[in-house]
Amino acid sequence: MDGVSYQRFPKMKIREMKDDYVKFELRDTDASMANALRRVMLVEVPTIAIDLVEIEVNSSVLNDEFIAHRLGLIPLTSERAMGMRFSRDCDACDGDGQCEFCSVEFHLRAKCMGDQTLDVTSKDLISSDHTVVPVDFSDSAGFDSSEQRGIIIVKLRRGQELRLRAIARKGIGKDHAKWSPAATVTFMYEPEIHINEDLMESLTLDEKRSWVDSSPTKVFDIDPNTHQVVVVDPEAYTYDDEVLKKAEAMGKPGLVEIYPKEDSFIFTVESTGVIKASQLVLNAIEILKQKLDAVRLSEDTVEADDQFGELGAHMRGG
Repeated sequence: MDGVSYQRFPKMKIREMKDDYVKFELRDTDASMANALRRVMLVEVPTIAIDLVEIEVNSSVLNDEFIAHRLGLIPLTSERAMGMRFSRDCDACDGDGQCEFCSVEFHLRAKCMGDQTLDVTSKDLISSDHTVVPVDFSDSAGFDSSEQRGIIIVKLRRGQELRLRAIARKGIGKDHAKWSPAATVTFMYEPEIHINEDLMESLTLDEKRSWVDSSPTKVFDIDPNTHQVVVVDPEAYTYDDEVLKKAEAMGKPGLVEIYPKEDSFIFTVESTGVIKASQLVLNAIEILKQKLDAVRLSEDTVEADDQFGELGAHMRGG
């Protein structure tokens, strides 16, 4: 219809999903939106991490600051982080860290009483909230769960002791890396690959094999029946241009055309375990939506101020 414009909204399609890993397609958008989503996942999705440590007794070989730093880097389950308040914005907090709205308290008491070295780990941290605890990696495939006792904080010898109180708070990776929920977030343009069949047929089988082997990743292969070169995994292409250089060296420029789809991206997201990778993506989308709403509201406010300013000038002139 004349005078009517249609807006395309980005689309997502899940390729692969596990608790700590998700791979998905993002289509019908541009690189600015893809990069904004990536940056939000890395540094703006809130999590919970230990932010304050009060050492009562420490006779271990590590000093207080070292232990406090290690405690801050222990990943804590953060499913409730989106609903918590930032401590700086909490009007119910009295400043001692005992606030159910913005903090979680941990205690650790360990003393080595025998001759065997005692490993003090993240599983020795006692939480005031059962929903916020150190991430448990003991169920990882290929490991004996009896040997997985958490993340080691310090080792104690006979007579050594460690007693402390720690406060975990909500934060974002932009403030400190300990609050980042993502181990890695990457995206790439989805490649479009077209083989010039006429030029390819002018090559001998050995030349075809040589050209296929020039790709560092398994993008191409040769059909054992037809001896034709086929694309087996276009997403394995890393934009290294090796096959293009090989084609030129063989005197066959234009043997293959590879270009990125400007509106299609493939994301790979790995979580640190504090929240599921799928939830990390959903939280990032919600935060990005809030940012866009804030920008839209700001533009509306500026436009309204301009209109009222013009109206005031008109009235004064009248």
